[in-house]
Amino acid sequence: MVYRFGVFEFDGDTKELRKNGRGVALEPQPAKALLLLLSRGGDLLTREELRDAVWGKDTHVDFDRGLAYCVSQVRTALGDSGDNPRFVQTIPKQGFKFIAPVSTTGTEPDQKSPRVPFAVLVAVAILVAGLAAAWLVTRPGVETPKATPTIIGVSIFDNETGNAEYDRLVAGLSDLVVEHLTKVAPDRIAVVGNAAVLRQPRNIRNLKAVAQNLKADYVLLGQLQQGETGLRFITHFIRLSDEAHLKANRLVMKDGGIAGLEDAVVQEFDRAVRDHVLNRPAN
Repeated sequence: MVYRFGVFEFDGDTKELRKNGRGVALEPQPAKALLLLLSRGGDLLTREELRDAVWGKDTHVDFDRGLAYCVSQVRTALGDSGDNPRFVQTIPKQGFKFIAPVSTTGTEPDQKSPRVPFAVLVAVAILVAGLAAAWLVTRPGVETPKATPTIIGVSIFDNETGNAEYDRLVAGLSDLVVEHLTKVAPDRIAVVGNAAVLRQPRNIRNLKAVAQNLKADYVLLGQLQQGETGLRFITHFIRLSDEAHLKANRLVMKDGGIAGLEDAVVQEFDRAVRDHVLNRPAN
């Protein structure tokens, strides 16, 4: 069964969450929690019911911490907030409730509806497809369908200076790169920057998960570091099919400060995308 709410849809069989048709990363246990919340939409779901559904009665875990993590991951994937919830509401000392309207598809078919023989359906489908193809070929001025755009993920950049004052600057840098690249060639590249799998810190970041969850072709990474003479920024342009670095560069800031950092990082990734995606020879 597929559950639809807002711009999201969740496949209860595959445990896949999608936003506007694009996959959203969600780990198996939070996905189980979301399924139960959706199936009980509008009703109170107790903490014990969640525990049994996610871990089972015979599994011994740090339940409070595990439950908090699951609900937090569900909210992160949905862009929700515990303080002002749009989807998952906490009922103090009781449990949780999914409060957004939910519709479903994939229920049992109406037994009163007449069944059309499968062979007839196949014949009709072939006929319609043939007529559509002939109309497209003979219709003047019709362009060839556009190719599927290349998907580029932009991971949240890492502040490795040890100075928390740079956290907001570094996080904002990744947003600037996303904003710039979305304007470069929107008919040829699609840029993803807000997926949960891209917001993971470097020590637990998983490039295979980025490729699988986003169907991405490339990912951009970056780290702000403290060098001997001041700040430097390391850029990475990685092809996800084999995790090969197509380009990596060290940008050393003049006078050891942050002046010019934003422009330098944006332009470096702009060159990488143009060189390795937009200007690459056709196969």
